[in-house]
Amino acid sequence: MRAPVFARFLHRIQRLFWRLTEQLTVGVRLLAVRDGKVLLVRHTYLDGWFLPGGGVQAGESMQEAVRREAAEEAGAELRSLQLFGVYSSFLEGKSDHIAVFLCDDFTWRKGSSREIACVACFALEDLPEETSPGTRRRIAEFVAGETAVTAHW
Repeated sequence: MRAPVFARFLHRIQRLFWRLTEQLTVGVRLLAVRDGKVLLVRHTYLDGWFLPGGGVQAGESMQEAVRREAAEEAGAELRSLQLFGVYSSFLEGKSDHIAVFLCDDFTWRKGSSREIACVACFALEDLPEETSPGTRRRIAEFVAGETAVTAHW
């Protein structure tokens, strides 16, 4: 399923803005894994499957941000969280720093968000072909028992 044309156009405008303004951003992602399955989302403005997450808002802690994003994107309620790793990405014209949190105690329901086309759980060893490279790397690290204090996304 391809992202809608207008949503993709808006995302490209946002990327151009980041490049022109040399943005430094802080984001969070959720690695929600239970019973050998991982929770992934498909956005309306990007192709592929991703870990739920997004930007940290002013005055918000990273833990508050990942809980908010999980609720907004996946209808997930998170209990205990553990920092899995901190990553840096210099793609899309910005200096993006992402904290990934691990949660194995959560509930979720299919939410209704304009930015999320689909939410689903997949077996760790049988991810959809369209899973993003960064998401695949984080899941592979988890499966291998690794954590990264700092690494490239």
